[in-house]
Amino acid sequence: MSVDAMTSEPEGRVGRARAQDIDRHVGARMRERRIMLGLTQQQMAELIGVTYQQAHKYEKGINRIAAGRLFTIAKALGVDVGYFFEGMETRHSFRPTPQQRMLLELARHFVALPNRRYQEAICNLARALAAAEDAGTDEDGTADAAR
Repeated sequence: MSVDAMTSEPEGRVGRARAQDIDRHVGARMRERRIMLGLTQQQMAELIGVTYQQAHKYEKGINRIAAGRLFTIAKALGVDVGYFFEGMETRHSFRPTPQQRMLLELARHFVALPNRRYQEAICNLARALAAAEDAGTDEDGTADAAR
């Protein structure tokens, strides 16, 4: 089975495909730097404490590199960890949804409340509103069945 066949994702799951692109980019940067330093894959593997096969899989992006291992690789190659991410597209940067922005604003105001009783009251209000929603009431307080 080919690597592409093993890594294909069900329709609608784009997140994993993007992660694989990052894995390949990081691996390519690792290989580029290793070659610049004149190291073989075997020497690289010994420097970072893995097998030759594992180092090869890292460079091809077949296996994802854990954070601790990436730090070790960066030290072995004499670069900062950020080196491996240089040149990545930034157009897919995180943009919070309106709901996430509202939640962050709520959290900031909640923490700023000077009185613990106010915080508890807000928690109770949120709990009551969520329970009312679960019970089938509408925003105006009328039950769904009453319509």
